[in-house]
Amino acid sequence: MPEPRIAVEVAYAEPSRQFLRRIELDAGATVAEAIVASGVAAACAIDPALLASGIWSKPASRTTVLRDGDRVELYRPLKADPKESRRRRAERARPARR
Repeated sequence: MPEPRIAVEVAYAEPSRQFLRRIELDAGATVAEAIVASGVAAACAIDPALLASGIWSKPASRTTVLRDGDRVELYRPLKADPKESRRRRAERARPARR
């Protein structure tokens, strides 16, 4: 009897382009296996090992076992801390005191 298969998507986005590929894997496949099978490294010229990963916007390790219908996402590092950016904008918008 053939091994059961699952369908998952692998997603990665940059400001100028997006990568989204639907792939089929053997049941019990991990996040790491999905990333390799998707070909995202070659298609986007990135090293996926340097990126965080998640499933449907929730952080997930590379050893997490996937379920049918999961969406594996690769996250680029932030260039600026969002809290720090908001604080700086608020300071600039504050009227000068006399």
